[in-house]
Amino acid sequence: MPTAAKTGPTPTLAYCDVLSDDGTRLRAWTNDAEGVIDGPTVVLCNGLGTSAWTWPALLEPDCGVRVVSWYHRGTGGSDRPADPSRVHIEEFVEDGLSVMDAFGIDRAVLAGWSMGVNTAFELAFRHPERVTGLFAVAGVPGDTFATMLAPLRVPRPVARLLTVNFARTLKYAGRGLTPIARRLPVGRKAAAVVSHSGFMLPVPDLDNTATAIREFLATPVEWYMHLALTTSEHARVSLSGIRVPVAFVAGTYDLLAGARDMASAAARIDGATYVELRGSHFIAMEQPDVVHDLLLRFLDRVG
Repeated sequence: MPTAAKTGPTPTLAYCDVLSDDGTRLRAWTNDAEGVIDGPTVVLCNGLGTSAWTWPALLEPDCGVRVVSWYHRGTGGSDRPADPSRVHIEEFVEDGLSVMDAFGIDRAVLAGWSMGVNTAFELAFRHPERVTGLFAVAGVPGDTFATMLAPLRVPRPVARLLTVNFARTLKYAGRGLTPIARRLPVGRKAAAVVSHSGFMLPVPDLDNTATAIREFLATPVEWYMHLALTTSEHARVSLSGIRVPVAFVAGTYDLLAGARDMASAAARIDGATYVELRGSHFIAMEQPDVVHDLLLRFLDRVG
């Protein structure tokens, strides 16, 4: 059963351990610690190595949505797999199904952010009977690295080459960078600097953003880049087999998931909607109320 814990500036979350198919212990979480949220359940396939704090609107007591999610392998309290190579999107799909089973969820809307969009679409493609809708924020259904740097108008093959090699360099340098990253003083001032960097745009809640950054920096750089490089191998998901309602929410200035590629994916799915907001990859932190309103409208459409 989930155990409640107070963390940071938000309401109570509940955590529990879940075993995936290959025996990897996952740390799962829900925003419904007391089991009192009267609303639909959404399974969140979160961004790679990120936490609940990247979706601040879902942490509000009156958000109206029961969220169930988990931390990726080797991050946030989840164990690394016995076989370090088992960190592909396919393994993340297995993890998502294991979490759904542990919480007694037969079918649900999947919300995805960043690389979590890959996971959500792959799960829907492989197990359509478990999915009732797909809400994709700042992510594409496969070949993510080729869509990066889109606002800089970098050609797709060049973008993939640059970003994969950058991740590979950070992986090799990770053992030296990790101690530095963990010692960085991340508070409101640091969050303000990051949120005015262009990589992230201004956010309404600096405390929440600081917590999200601290949680992210807890993962060793070399392991995070190992995850990133492995998931970069995920090819495009066939969209012809997607038969559930789909909504895409993109950020115009997103450097990690090109808005144009998200619009193209939406155009290839019957009935899919596409909304582009003036934001970055972190649009759910920059405009939490807007993104949450879009999610609620989508849930009404599905239900």
